[in-house]
Amino acid sequence: MSLINEYRATEEAIKELQARLKNLSQDDKLQTELEFEGKLRTLMGEYQKSLRDIIALLDPEAKFNKAPRGAAVKVAGTKRARKVKQYKNPHNGEIIETKGGNHKTLKEWKAKWGGDVVESWANLLG
Repeated sequence: MSLINEYRATEEAIKELQARLKNLSQDDKLQTELEFEGKLRTLMGEYQKSLRDIIALLDPEAKFNKAPRGAAVKVAGTKRARKVKQYKNPHNGEIIETKGGNHKTLKEWKAKWGGDVVESWANLLG
C-alpha cells in the first residue's frame, strides 16, 4: 500500500471513529453508566475500598487471584488430570473410553482409518 493510500485510509477511519464517538456521547444509557461509575468510585474512595473489596462483598464465590498485588504466585507442581474421551466407531458401534492415546484398540482404529477420522469420533466426558 502506498503511503498516500495509507494516509487516506487512516483519515477515513478517524472520521468514522469520531462519528461513532459523537453518537455514543449522546446515548442516554452511556450517560447513566458514566454517572453510576463516577458515584461508585467516589463512594469507594470515601470508604477506602478497592474494586476487589466490592467484588468480594457482592460475590464471595468470585474466581479471582486472592494474592496481593506484586506478590509471587506459587504454582503447584502437580499435573492436571486428563479428561476422559469416549470414542464410538461408526463402522461397528464399538465404544472405547480412555484418558490417553495409548489404548490398543484405539491405536488399531487410527492405523486403519487415520488419526483425524478417529478423533472426529471422540466425545469429551469429563
